[in-house]
Amino acid sequence: MQPRGNPADMLAGWIDAGQVDTVIAAFPDLYGRLMGKRIPARYFLERTAGGEIHACDYLLTCDMELEPLPGFAFSSWDSGYGDMVMRPDLATLRLAPWYEGSALVLCDLFDHQGRPVEQSPRRMLQRQVDNLRQAGLRPLLASELEFYLLRGSPGELAREGFRGVEPTTDYLIDYHILGTGRDEPLLRQVRNLMPRAGIVVESSKGEWGRGQHEVNLQYCDALEMADRHVIFKEGVKVLAAQHDLTATFMAKLAHDMAGSSCHIHASLRDDAGHNAFWDEAAGQPTATFQHFLAGCMAQARHFSLFFAPNPNSYKRYRSSSFAPVSIAWDHDNRTCGFRVVGRGHSLRLENRIPGADVNPYLAFAATLAAGLDGIKRRLEPPPPVKGNAYADSSIARVPRSVPEALHALEAGSLANKAFGSEVMEHLRHWVDREHSMLEDQVSDRERFRYLERI
Repeated sequence: MQPRGNPADMLAGWIDAGQVDTVIAAFPDLYGRLMGKRIPARYFLERTAGGEIHACDYLLTCDMELEPLPGFAFSSWDSGYGDMVMRPDLATLRLAPWYEGSALVLCDLFDHQGRPVEQSPRRMLQRQVDNLRQAGLRPLLASELEFYLLRGSPGELAREGFRGVEPTTDYLIDYHILGTGRDEPLLRQVRNLMPRAGIVVESSKGEWGRGQHEVNLQYCDALEMADRHVIFKEGVKVLAAQHDLTATFMAKLAHDMAGSSCHIHASLRDDAGHNAFWDEAAGQPTATFQHFLAGCMAQARHFSLFFAPNPNSYKRYRSSSFAPVSIAWDHDNRTCGFRVVGRGHSLRLENRIPGADVNPYLAFAATLAAGLDGIKRRLEPPPPVKGNAYADSSIARVPRSVPEALHALEAGSLANKAFGSEVMEHLRHWVDREHSMLEDQVSDRERFRYLERI
């Protein structure tokens, strides 16, 4: 881990040592991508660190191709696509060791009147963390990310139209030491460089796909975990390209390959630092844990767009695939959407519904809002599902598509209350536009099936 101290002094030391000449000032957009600017390090230190950086507000209303999307109240051609103000959060300053001579700082977004931009993903999570703190609770989370490594750099695959992509291994490598050895030069670099960026890696392992890997990040405070998540993804992609490989966090890369998940592990600490999910005297989970679990389950369908934001996300949900389809829970049962793991200080709730394409700020915010609602309303979870939850058709399941998820969101009442109606209208419109755009496209698969024979 990099040492923490006064951020300005730390940056000055890096500059004087010739270690850093550039500061990347960035913020996460709705997709969870880092957007921003590169600034000469000494200029940042002397002029920008305590000030403001401007960025066009269309960045919260554009699609994956950075095309401005119509229909947003937040920003549009009619409003002139003005600027947002980026204020560096110096507590997030860290090295970006995959970019030579670079440090990275994350920014919060404000309007010209100094008001937070509520549609900003980082702001959405901050509000939910604050709500829990007002209840005397501190959320700790961890991302468990899966991704595929493909042969060829992103540029090479793009020139080939992303057709015929080849994973780096020829067989499934779940926990496979020999198989993962093929990618060890890259994975070793990931494990060793991430701590320099303030990201603690617990382990890496093969997953249930060809060329599929999982990296476990150490748990920490919710906002810091979301920051680490997006920085980790950026670092993995950059490092993979340096090895002439492509790392993809798509939820479903191909119909005959395992999906990639982002399991979210959540626990709460009380004011004394104890796990609020565990009653030490009774040797069992607390009522707070039961209520939190019940809240997460009650909102799982309503909040599905927070866990599966893209049309591709829903193709991951397949029976007997280690991707959950049932809104069920049990202790250490991977067929359920919610898996209870650990005991004592380590007791936590694992949400297995999100895919690797998730925006962590949105997924974490939804998890905390749902859990807190369960605590406030003292909800009780249904009985645990023993055995194979895939086989029980009576259990409520996750939505099968974006339209179904949008309908489920409209049917719930908590989202508008927790995040605000303007924010939710912004998110609904963004998701709907993404779905509409892809729904209009004709795929290679359709041409293969229908071009000649229909």
